[in-house]
Amino acid sequence: MADTPKPAYGLVQINIKNPEEFMERYAQHVFPILAAWGVEMIAGSMTPVTKEGTFSGNWAAVLQFPSMEVAEAWYASADYEPFRDLRINELTDSGSLVFVEGR
Repeated sequence: MADTPKPAYGLVQINIKNPEEFMERYAQHVFPILAAWGVEMIAGSMTPVTKEGTFSGNWAAVLQFPSMEVAEAWYASADYEPFRDLRINELTDSGSLVFVEGR
């Protein structure tokens, strides 16, 4: 029996400059790309509750990828590249994306 790949999770913390512009120029285009790669946003909020440390953003999300390999391939893909660059260079002024392998 072949090993089933473990899911991977993307932990997102970003500070969006303008939420309406972010939705129009980024999110509405990226959600279909995520779906095509088999990725699900399992949580997302502009009001996360910080219990420890500092949270410097105004948006937090958790993405579930089919595997770490899919997460890495999606992040480097030609599908996502222009939107990644737009998010980093124009639509946000800080943020982080961390991939964590699931169990």
